[in-house]
Amino acid sequence: MSIMFMLMVVVFVLGYSAIALEHSLKVDKAATALIIGTLCWVLYILGGEEILNLGLSPAWEAFLAAHHDAHGLHSIQDFIVHYEIIHHLGEIGEILFFLVGAMTIVEVVDQHQGFKIITDKITTTNKVKLLWVLSFLTFFMSALLDNLTTTIVLVALLRKLIDDKQTRWFFASMVVLAANAGGAWSPIGDVTTIMLWIGGQVTAAKIITSVLIPSTVCLVVPLTIVSFTMKGDVTRPPMIDGEQDYTTHKDRVTMLVVGIAGLLFVPVFKTLTHLPPYMGMLLSLGIIWVVSDIMHRNKSKEVRSRLNVVGILKKIDTATVLFFLGILSAVAALQSAGHLRLLAEFLDKHLGNIYLIDLAIGVLSSIVDNVPLVAGAMGMYPIEAAGATGYAEAFVQGGTFWEFLAYTAGTGGSILIIGSAAGVAAMGLEKIDFIWYMKRITLLALLGYLAGAATYYVMFAL
Repeated sequence: MSIMFMLMVVVFVLGYSAIALEHSLKVDKAATALIIGTLCWVLYILGGEEILNLGLSPAWEAFLAAHHDAHGLHSIQDFIVHYEIIHHLGEIGEILFFLVGAMTIVEVVDQHQGFKIITDKITTTNKVKLLWVLSFLTFFMSALLDNLTTTIVLVALLRKLIDDKQTRWFFASMVVLAANAGGAWSPIGDVTTIMLWIGGQVTAAKIITSVLIPSTVCLVVPLTIVSFTMKGDVTRPPMIDGEQDYTTHKDRVTMLVVGIAGLLFVPVFKTLTHLPPYMGMLLSLGIIWVVSDIMHRNKSKEVRSRLNVVGILKKIDTATVLFFLGILSAVAALQSAGHLRLLAEFLDKHLGNIYLIDLAIGVLSSIVDNVPLVAGAMGMYPIEAAGATGYAEAFVQGGTFWEFLAYTAGTGGSILIIGSAAGVAAMGLEKIDFIWYMKRITLLALLGYLAGAATYYVMFAL
C-alpha cells in the first residue's frame, strides 16, 4: 500500500478531529477544512504514480480507456490537475453557488422582515408544541425545496422565535433531523435522491410511496423521546427599537412571496431545463434582486443601503461557504484516489447483505459526505434488468437496495452534524459545537435512523 495513500487518510482523520474539537482548540473549522482539502490533493499528486497503480481509481481507468497514449508521470499529473480537480471543482462549485444563492435569498427576505409574517402566526411559546410544529414544517418543506435550502430558511425563522442560544441550537439540530428525513422520501429533497432519480435507480412515485413512512418514523421517534424530557417555554428575542420603520407590511408580504416562490421555482427549473439546480437558484436571486431594487428606488438612501442586495451580500457567512469548499475538496480527493471504492468493496465483501450494506453506508455518511458514498454505490452496482431474480432482484429500477439506500444515505447523515449539507449549514450559521451535538443529538438521531430502517424492513423484507 502506498505511503501517500495512507497519509491521505491520516490527514483527513486528524483534520476531522480538529473540526470536531473546534470549540476546545479555538481554531475555526473553516481554516482546518481548507488545510485538509488542500493537503489531501497535495499528497495525492506527490504519490500519484503509486496511488493510481493500486488500481482503485475508476476515474483513472476511464481516463486510460479514453487516452490510449497516456503513460508516465506527466499523464498522471495531467489527469489529476486537468481532469479530476476540474471535475470535482465543478461539482463542488454547484453546491457552493447553490448555497450562496439560497443564503442570499433568505437574508434578503429576513432583512425585509418577511419571516415576521410567519413568526407572528406561530403564537405558541411551549417548547414541545413549537418543536413539533417546526419539525413537521421542515419535514414537508424539505421535500418540496431540498434539505439544505429548508435548513437555511428555518434557521432564519428560529432567530426570530428563540432568544436563548442553547435552546436555539437544540431546535436547529432537530430541524437538521427533520430536513434530512423529509429530503429522503422526495426525488428532489436531497442531492443523493436527485442522483438516484436522474441515474434511473429509483422512480419518483416509488420512492415517495416506499420511503415516506420510514422517514416519518425517523422523525417522530426522536420528537416523541424529547417530548417527555423537554419542559418550559421559549423566550422570544426582544424587538429592536425602530426596526419596523424600514419596511411596510406590503414590502414584507411582497418579499416573502417572491422569496419563497423563487426557492420553490428551483426544482421546477431543474425539471423543465435539466440544468443544475444552482442555475435556477441564481436566476431566482437575480429576479429578487431586480424586484428589491425597483421596490426601493424612490426611498431614502438609508433605506436603500440597508435593504439593497449589494449590502445584504456582505452579511453572508463566507466562513460557512469556505468550510464547505474545504471539506468537500478533501472528500473528493479520497474519492478520486480510490479510498471510497476500497471502502465500498470492503462493505460488499464483509457484509454481503443489501440491508446491512445500506445501513453501513448510512452510518458512514455521518462521517464522510453521502454524495460520493452514493456515487460509489451507483458505480459498484449496475441496474439490473426488470424481471431479475434472487440477489439481483434488489438492484432493478426501484429495487429494495436503491430505495433503502435513499433512506439510509439521506437520514444517516443526521447522526453527526457534519454528516449532511443541512447539518453543515446549521453548524456554520448558528456556530453549533460538534461535541455539543454529539452529546445531545447523536443518540436521538441514531434511534430515529434505526427505527425508520426497521420500519422499512418490516414493510418490504418480511
